[in-house]
Amino acid sequence: MYYQLYEMNHAALQPARAYADAVRMFYQNPLNPLAATPWGRSVAATAEVFERTTRRYGKPSFGINSVKLDFQEVAVAEKTVWSKPFCNLINFQRDVPKSRKADPKLLIVAPMSGHYATLLRGTVEAMAQHADVYITDWIDARMVPLAEGRFDLDDYVDYVIEMLHHLGPDTHVMAVCQPSVPVLAAVAVMEARGDRFAPASMTLMGGPIDTRRNPTAVNVLAEEKGIDWFRDNVIMQVPWPNPGFLRDVYPGFLQLSGFMSMNLDRHLIAQKDFFVHLVKDDGDSAEKHRDFYDEYLAVMDLTAEFYLQTVETVFVRQDLPKGRMKHRGEPVDPAAIRNVALFTVEGENDDISGIGQTQAAHDLCVNIPDEMRAHYMQPKVGHYGVFNGSRFRSEIVPRIVDFMTSRATPARSSAKPRLVKS
Repeated sequence: MYYQLYEMNHAALQPARAYADAVRMFYQNPLNPLAATPWGRSVAATAEVFERTTRRYGKPSFGINSVKLDFQEVAVAEKTVWSKPFCNLINFQRDVPKSRKADPKLLIVAPMSGHYATLLRGTVEAMAQHADVYITDWIDARMVPLAEGRFDLDDYVDYVIEMLHHLGPDTHVMAVCQPSVPVLAAVAVMEARGDRFAPASMTLMGGPIDTRRNPTAVNVLAEEKGIDWFRDNVIMQVPWPNPGFLRDVYPGFLQLSGFMSMNLDRHLIAQKDFFVHLVKDDGDSAEKHRDFYDEYLAVMDLTAEFYLQTVETVFVRQDLPKGRMKHRGEPVDPAAIRNVALFTVEGENDDISGIGQTQAAHDLCVNIPDEMRAHYMQPKVGHYGVFNGSRFRSEIVPRIVDFMTSRATPARSSAKPRLVKS
């Protein structure tokens, strides 16, 4: 019902948005003498703020046409190399000479938590300077017909395993935020099976491996409410005429509301500043605001079964750190990981995954040798800064690249496991 009301409200505002857009163009037209006046710019700014606040933001594009490689720009082309109903695997193919030594393959597993994979545009750009990058492009659940079946956390783990099989040996994997748990689970399952396609290394960034450590507001909410509350209050059916009509989902607009409510004052100030920038004709600052919110406000629906299973497994019961997580009935045992190097990254001011939650992976993966593991805590960054921004590019990326390089030719040994010293 609420989803239908949301759609109806959005449709009802369409004439007002069209009128506001017409007003904005009229008062920004250089032929209009009022366009150069503070009053005219104020009217145009008001119209733009209204239109942007009430619109639905579509999926952005990656827009990565080139990257700097060996001190020169090289062309980049996106290519879908693997596809399933709920995910495409995209390769950012760089136009490099065939004689050049091949860079390591890197699978970036983007979060499936409401935003599109394009949120990691900066991550891809930075890593594409050092690796042959692939990224999971998760598909909006409301765009997947009901006939395509379900998608839950077990399917997510299966997708990761299948993608690693597709990419072949000597692939490195990077999980950003939410996928840290399913990626760690996938690697544990692969190692337990003796799978030769297990990655050379895995980098976990700002992920909720153990939410009992320094719990954030997100963690506390999940534990206090319990899984039944989420099932009864946030699961809705996709309305007609979307392709996923009647599919049970966790709507993206609810996730966005939750994100924004955590820092509501900051977003309100940003809107006020945007209005001021438009009135002052500060084009650069206004464009930065547009770029950020075009991405931030573009959200996707998650299947109900994936969302509920993730909330219950990761946030309510903490099955992975308690040794109770299973994948299709098969125990997920991080102690089975012996040949995959582990690098964890956290942000000092992360308000989504608290300090220590990602580092907990080291306590679970007890049989990874000391020389094959590392942890880094980046000062003065929040959750977003763990995988994007200037500090990410200058301080985190070099550490990830060095770690991957040290595992460029993984040794698949059968040596006895060595426990990590406490």
